[in-house]
Amino acid sequence: MQTGGIRLFACTALAAATMTAGLAVPAHAVPPAAPVVPKTAAKAASPAPAVAAKVAYLLDTTTGRPLLAKQATKRVPIASLTKVMTAYVVLREAGLDDVVKINADDVRHAATNDATSASLRAGERLTVRDLLHGVMLPSGADASHALARVYGPGEARFVAKMNAAARSLGLTGTRYTNTDGLPKPSGGYSTAQDQAKLAQVALGDPVLLGISSTRRHTVAATKTHRAHTWTNTNKLLGKTSGALGVKTGYTRAAGYCLTFAADRDGHRFVGVLLGDAKSERRFQTANRLLDWAGEQVTGTDDGTGGDGGILSGDA
Repeated sequence: MQTGGIRLFACTALAAATMTAGLAVPAHAVPPAAPVVPKTAAKAASPAPAVAAKVAYLLDTTTGRPLLAKQATKRVPIASLTKVMTAYVVLREAGLDDVVKINADDVRHAATNDATSASLRAGERLTVRDLLHGVMLPSGADASHALARVYGPGEARFVAKMNAAARSLGLTGTRYTNTDGLPKPSGGYSTAQDQAKLAQVALGDPVLLGISSTRRHTVAATKTHRAHTWTNTNKLLGKTSGALGVKTGYTRAAGYCLTFAADRDGHRFVGVLLGDAKSERRFQTANRLLDWAGEQVTGTDDGTGGDGGILSGDA
């Protein structure tokens, strides 16, 4: 546009000067004006992928900007997402090399409640580091029970510490009643927004970041415990670019739940899906949301992602 303007100005000056001298201007002496090229508009933000889960939230933690919210402050059961707070509290009460002895109550707790377990046996002695892997990867209720029993001491005191930590982190829509998210005792709840905030804090801890993003953890047999191999229930790991975990969960009351996170294009995204009716769909949805989130920070001329169609549902 600038060059065209200059050419038009020069031709006008030439014509004026020639007319002043009383001379005719040959048609070929005046070059045609440059075509006007319309300015390219910024690319509009693409709409968010459909989310079947009852509750959802997606946050760009690098900018602090929420990208999607669907009933994100509604208080609902969160199943084993509870164990993120369990691990967070344990790391503030225990040393990673502390040794915890598993007892019969720990094993019975998982078995009688039909809960997922780390396949622990009474009498085994394992480090806190290993037990935290048992909590976060296979979602072992036996491991979380053992840690709460020792570092409460007792479940009731440990749960009180969990709720105190929730208050200190500003999780105003959260109340814990146990360490594993099982429906007994009832009354525990949280929100997608709170769980995203908790995940952001947890991922800031290098130990929790390392554990939540581990696909498989193997404990070799020793004189004090059997061999254990625990595989992470989060199917995004190893399949989704930049995936960091964080935690899966399921109960009949809560439905299928997922806290997920990934680093993309210099941004860290954290999302929460609660109350999905299908197990696999939560991972598929999370993957689509992460791809879409990456587009929001790279898909416009100015790199801001725009504001069109960002929020969905009630915040």
